[in-house]
Order: sequence, then C-alpha cells, then structure tokens
Amino acid sequence: MRVSDDPTDVPKLDTSVPQTARIWNYLLGGKDNFVVDRAVGDQIIASMPHFGTHARLSREYLVRAVRHLAGEAGITQFLDIGTGLPTADNTHEVAQATNPAARIVYVDNDPLVLAHARALLTSTEQGATAYIDADLRAPAEILKRAAETLDYAEPVALMLMGILGHIEDDAEAKQIIDTLMAAFPSGSYFAMYDGSDTDPEVREAARIWNLSAEPKYHLRSPERIAALFDGLELVEPGVTSVTRWRPDPAAEGAAEISQYCAMGRKP
Repeated sequence: MRVSDDPTDVPKLDTSVPQTARIWNYLLGGKDNFVVDRAVGDQIIASMPHFGTHARLSREYLVRAVRHLAGEAGITQFLDIGTGLPTADNTHEVAQATNPAARIVYVDNDPLVLAHARALLTSTEQGATAYIDADLRAPAEILKRAAETLDYAEPVALMLMGILGHIEDDAEAKQIIDTLMAAFPSGSYFAMYDGSDTDPEVREAARIWNLSAEPKYHLRSPERIAALFDGLELVEPGVTSVTRWRPDPAAEGAAEISQYCAMGRKP
C-alpha cells in the first residue's frame, strides 16, 4: 500500500496528546512537533540535559548499520518499522547512496508521519521507496502490504529502531520479531536500538515520558535485548552501546551511553 495521492486523505492529528515521533523529532532538533511535544521534551532535557545528544548518537548508529547492510552485507531490501518523521540520512537515502537499486518500505501509524510520507517517497530510478500505515503489533498485515514492494525470496533487513520499547512484554516483542523474520530467507538481518535501563537519568527520563506521552516507553536491560536475538547470529560487536557499534574512526573511544543496539543475521 503506497500513500494515497489525495492530499486530504490524512488521518486527523491530535495535537493535545504528546506523541513519540514528534517528541523524538524535537529532541533531534526538528520542527515537526507541537507545544505539548516540546513540553515533554523540555522536561526530559531538564532531567537529562544530554538526552538530545543521545538521540543524535542513536541516529548515527542507524546510518552506520544501513551502510553496513547495503554495502558489506549486500542487502538490497529494507523493512523499516516505526520510521518516525523524516530527518537527515533516512534509511532509503543511506541505502540508495550505497546501492541505487535498494528497495525500502517504511511503516508507521502516526498521523503526522503519514502527512509527511510523501517526502519519504522519493527514490532513485533503479530502486523503490514505499510507505505503509500500519502498527508493529500487526506483523502479518505489514508483511502482506510490504510484499507489494519487497521480494521475500531475497534477503531483507528488518529495522526496528527505537520502537521495541513500546512493547512492554518481552514475549510479545520476540513473537513480533520472529513472525517478521520467518517470512524472510536465510541471509536476512534484524537490526535495532532502544533505550536500556543502565542509567538512572534515562530511567527518570522514561518515567517523565510515560506520565503524559503516548505510546508508553519501557526500558530493557542489555540481557533482555540480547534475548530478542535468540535464533539469529549476532554481528560483531554484539549487544552494545550505540557509540560502540562499529564507530567511525573519528568517533572511536566515544563514551558508552544507555542507548543499546545490536544486529543479527538469519542463518
């Protein structure tokens, strides 16, 4: 399902309730947010002044992961669920800069993200970019719609960046991952990052977030994150801080932060 060409065919925005994609956009320095989103963002920054930096460092991990997948790993298809609002270096831009034939499907269910989806729907002539309005908790629906753009006979990279924290139950999160990965052949990948519970300031930021923002966000320990990769072959360096996952040479030695990430390959 591609985004409708009808500019009026956009779900109504609720600007009275803070939303994850808009708060994250604000923390990244974007302008696609509202007063309620900025209020929550400011509360988080007050309790954790470097939270915006953590958001940026997480985004930089996404860029490195996509470059690795599209380059060294040879992946040409990406399913990016919970894409959020467009910023610099979106998945399709990074992947197609490495391989112009890359095909990317974005998935989100935030009305403002849908309103901006036409900005995401750009592509090289050789590749393809599409957008699906769907929820992570409906993996079968996502797979059915994404099949209009992706070929499941060839490896796919599943990207769940900063979204699994919205699934509180580990068993439910693992079932979603397994359902999605089961549709893809050997040689496919799963990459993610999320907040961990290793930092008291991050735990406080999550508490503030959950007082008013929707959906709620739940931190996991590195051990619980690692369990989500059971059945996959972890790519070195395994489950680690986003600053420690194959950093650019200029960033080597950067301090570890509580945003943790990992990548796994389907054997």
